[in-house]
Amino acid sequence: MTAYWLCFILFLTGLYGVITRRNLVKIAISLSVMEFSCFLFLALTGYREGGVAPIVDVAEPVQTYVDPLPQAMVLTAIVIGLATTAMLMAVIIRIYRKYGTFDIREIKNLRG
Repeated sequence: MTAYWLCFILFLTGLYGVITRRNLVKIAISLSVMEFSCFLFLALTGYREGGVAPIVDVAEPVQTYVDPLPQAMVLTAIVIGLATTAMLMAVIIRIYRKYGTFDIREIKNLRG
């Protein structure tokens, strides 16, 4: 149960970074922290205490298995998150080249 609370605290830490920071790179890192907390939460939902890999053994048919679906979802989400983070960084680099700053407030005040 405490692992779920830690995921929630990690998510709130990332959210705090997104809300309070003005630097675009720091905001992107905070979004990645939030994303990681969601991955961790999904992986924890499939965990079972004393569970084994979901390979059915004929000798012992009744066992507690770990759910593989959340793990597969997390792997897919990691790939998608990597692509969106790369796209976000590319946009941040383009903004920096155009305006010469990472600060959101300065970019908002500039016209061009």
